Amino acid sequence: MRLKLKTVFVLYFMVSLLGLIYALMQLGQRCDCTDHDMSRDRVISRLRGELHSIREQMKKAEATKPPKAPLSTIYVITPTYARLVQKAELTRISQTFLHVPQLHWILVEDSANRTSLVSEFLAHSGLTYTHLHVPTPRDRKLQEGDPSWLKPRGAEQRNEGLRWLREESTRGRQREPGVVYFADDDNTYSLQLFEEMRGTRTVSVWPVGLVGGMRFERPVVEGGRVARFHTGWRPGRPFPIDMAGFAVSLRLVLANPESRFDGNAPMGFLESSFLQGMVTMEELEPKADMCAKVLVWHTRTEKPKMKREDALQKQGLGSDPGVEV
Repeated sequence: MRLKLKTVFVLYFMVSLLGLIYALMQLGQRCDCTDHDMSRDRVISRLRGELHSIREQMKKAEATKPPKAPLSTIYVITPTYARLVQKAELTRISQTFLHVPQLHWILVEDSANRTSLVSEFLAHSGLTYTHLHVPTPRDRKLQEGDPSWLKPRGAEQRNEGLRWLREESTRGRQREPGVVYFADDDNTYSLQLFEEMRGTRTVSVWPVGLVGGMRFERPVVEGGRVARFHTGWRPGRPFPIDMAGFAVSLRLVLANPESRFDGNAPMGFLESSFLQGMVTMEELEPKADMCAKVLVWHTRTEKPKMKREDALQKQGLGSDPGVEV
């Protein structure tokens, strides 16, 4: 039994050794790969044919697709004025606008001239923009210490933006569908808001958060239509709505050339002065999940306290005025 096992082991070893020697002898030898190459060429040819067929099918599918409707341009009119936080506010809002396709920013300065700060800022913003300017009459300006609600603000600047839109339409430059929105430079905007307003046919509306001394104000929707407004101040106004809470179709703006903001309107009636005569309550289009979602907030940046800066300036040690803030 021992001899038999030993014999088997020797034979297995010899066969394995011969196999190893044969394999080593084959290394470096040329191989006749004609059949292999032919098989590979057939596979490549077949794959190329299938790729060509797929491309042709895609072309046919594209040709039969209905043409896409042009994306409505959102024209955002923003009044702005010189103050310490101006550039910071404009930076924040422009970063939001950069994420909104087909947006045209109409930035209107409360100034007799275009300022270099705003001009340079817009030139490097990456946005499609129009830079306008018009000063607010002295008797309509808020004075130091006046509460923000004492007089309507930004009426002249918004009207200047509307004037530009109407003037451009007479030159035939605005044939595509569009929407007009009035965005203050200190508010906070969700990107979803702009997609909500893009399909506006008349005047679309939605809630605004942190406004009027309330968590939010909003249109109250019943049966798919705006029935009234949830607001804490003078709900009997024609349109008790915040400036950030509506958008108007460009077509409607152009069809109503006399519609504008009344700079002498009583407190809280600035929005109504523009919307009255243009649309009725029944024609308002509720957006943002039937006015159940807040997508814009009436935020304000705290006015910076400059006591230390003032003290240093009196000592001739103030911050370098050449550094733009």
